[in-house]
Amino acid sequence: MRELFIDASRGLAGDMLGAALLELFADPSAMVEKLNAIGIPGVCYRLEKATSYAIAGSHLHVEYMGEEEARAHSGHHHRTLGDIDGIIDGLELSAALKKQVRAVYRSIAEAEARVHGTEVELVHFHELGAMDAVADITAVCFLVDALEVSRITVSPVCTGFGSVHAAHGVMPVPAPATARLLEGVPCYAGQIEGELCTPTGAALIRHFADAFGQAPVMTPLAVGYGLGHKDFGQLSCVRTMLGQSEENIVELCCNVDDMSPEAVGFAIEELLRGGAVDAWYELIGMKKTRPGLLLSCLCREEKRDEIVRLLFKHTSTIGIRETLCRRYVLKRKEEILVTPYGPVRRKISEGCGVERRKEEYDDLSRIAREQGLSLRELEELLHDAQ
Repeated sequence: MRELFIDASRGLAGDMLGAALLELFADPSAMVEKLNAIGIPGVCYRLEKATSYAIAGSHLHVEYMGEEEARAHSGHHHRTLGDIDGIIDGLELSAALKKQVRAVYRSIAEAEARVHGTEVELVHFHELGAMDAVADITAVCFLVDALEVSRITVSPVCTGFGSVHAAHGVMPVPAPATARLLEGVPCYAGQIEGELCTPTGAALIRHFADAFGQAPVMTPLAVGYGLGHKDFGQLSCVRTMLGQSEENIVELCCNVDDMSPEAVGFAIEELLRGGAVDAWYELIGMKKTRPGLLLSCLCREEKRDEIVRLLFKHTSTIGIRETLCRRYVLKRKEEILVTPYGPVRRKISEGCGVERRKEEYDDLSRIAREQGLSLRELEELLHDAQ
């Protein structure tokens, strides 16, 4: 299983995280070209190698109309969430990635609304509404997607302490919106006076983190350092580690003999909705010669308690058995096929010297019904069209 660890113990900002993620790729320059091809109006990304306190890393520069906006403008940009949505609509990104970018911005808007006691739609973004912030969030969403990791762990976040100058005057560190975004996130002030964690950084890790804590047990594949632009008298950076780990998975099962077929089907649906990797049933013989069902499901270890709760809630069992298994999986991704009948999703699984491709059944069944075809006929037509 590919895992990503984000070390936020020495700072956390959008540009720092973006630079640290870029360093994980074999060809960071090629990824910068892809970022520039997204087409954020007036924005150009530039990655620069640098050294800070004897540590080699990278700065991610975002230039807007030929200048680094974060350091070039003297006033403040004012944009609403609707304005940000309009910018996102025009980007060369998949619908799924646009949804990710919007989700990060909505979390920022909700935090700002709570701070200022207003409605989300009326929030005006100041520094966060500038095009460099749009670029930082879009870059991180794009790069995380390209890394194709199964799990992201983030260290406890060091916020710094003291005060910071913002659009509304001098604010405490962490800034009010940042503090809202860090609700539920392990964090601490540390020994550095200044703003180490920005609202953009807080929103990004809140969105992407699957867990908070120390680095998981894994074999590192690449390490990246995203350096900060401010000098706090010691190293300021985000460190990322891409690694491979063995994946353990939990199998939970129970025997039932007094549930209706409808109830069994509903229970399996709820288990899958609740985070089970898979769920199924088998016919078995039980005590007193009763026919029954063995209901089983697979889940990741961090989901165990929730799946156990769902099993007790949606089945008639009074006992659940658990087995810890080691799981081997192929690397999986999805692509969109452009066909004469519309877009079709295709799942690609590869690894261990094999590659498998399979079109999404939901897309095939929909098109087959629309065209009055059997699934086999449609599959043959799609094969001929490629």
